[in-house]
Amino acid sequence: MSTVKAKSTARPRSSAKVRKINLALQGGGAHGAFTWGVIDRLLDEPDIEFEGLSGTSAGAVNAAVLAHGLMEGGRIGGQAALEDFWRRSSRGGSVWSPVRAMPQVPIPGMEMLTAATYAAFDTITRTFSPYEFNPFDINPLHDLLTESVDFEGLRRHCDIKLFLSATNVRSGRVRVFESSEVSADVVMASACLPFLFQAVEIDGEHYWDGGYVGNPALFPFFYNCESRDVMIVHINPMVRDEVPKTAPDILNRINEISFNSSLLDELRAINFVSRLIEQEWLKDEYKDRLRHILVHSVRADAALRDLPVSSKFDVSWSFLTNLRDRGRSEANAWLEANRDAIGKESTVDLESQYLGLPGVRRADGSQTRISPALMEDRGD
Repeated sequence: MSTVKAKSTARPRSSAKVRKINLALQGGGAHGAFTWGVIDRLLDEPDIEFEGLSGTSAGAVNAAVLAHGLMEGGRIGGQAALEDFWRRSSRGGSVWSPVRAMPQVPIPGMEMLTAATYAAFDTITRTFSPYEFNPFDINPLHDLLTESVDFEGLRRHCDIKLFLSATNVRSGRVRVFESSEVSADVVMASACLPFLFQAVEIDGEHYWDGGYVGNPALFPFFYNCESRDVMIVHINPMVRDEVPKTAPDILNRINEISFNSSLLDELRAINFVSRLIEQEWLKDEYKDRLRHILVHSVRADAALRDLPVSSKFDVSWSFLTNLRDRGRSEANAWLEANRDAIGKESTVDLESQYLGLPGVRRADGSQTRISPALMEDRGD
């Protein structure tokens, strides 16, 4: 187990009140390094702490590594643990990545070679199952995780509440593993792409990538955490302006839509509860049973729009650190614009930004989240 050490870049804010938030971390292969950057920037802020971490796939990896680092060495330890893990991933990926990174200099024709490499890999995984081309179920992630995370320590001493999602192959339902259950197998289950790896067996049940049913799951925060603030760190773009026309791009967009669908369902539910509370539609005896969740988000739609689907397998150190820097930049922009809203109000309008519904203005001109379209959809 590596010892986590790093130089802190935190700004002194000793007089500021500590504000706790919950982080919801999406998956997306190597693009998870963008989330690393977001977390790294948030850890610079001594007045912001994490109460709960919900993660899926690469988000589950980041969550487990972050929790380990915080347990071992506080926020500096969290930053160091994440850097250590992604550096190990880069070193290992130079050997086992199914789509090797091309040189980082612009050489004519190299982009075509990269596309061809990815296309060949994609064809193999859609022709043969991992039970055929990987009969010994070799998954380098297991060694990376056990080298980077003290899972026994997390189960016994972790103060942060972990919620890692995986898809139950038999039932098709989400399984959320909590701090007392976390293990290398749990993280591997959450990140188990069914076209690449055999389903991970835990306690007699088999699991695939959690992105199909919870990317990431938000509901554990509502029942287990005191903080009302939920920050979603997106990797899968919600919106793409261009219509995909190549086979890989079409499949990638289908996956993005599928992997965002469960999140949109939860956001719709949050929006509905917010309407009930804000418009005082609840009877007095029911008001204490619902919580007004404050939603924040750092989205990668613009930051990652220039990257092809094959880049999710690029674990070259220069690429990963570039993603980290993009994540830090997006988090910094969010902090500059929204820091004071933590604990007070949502910084996203769920209806207009996620549900595609028009906002409605009150008589005094202020914005409300009630939408007649939503009311009609639900039969209200």
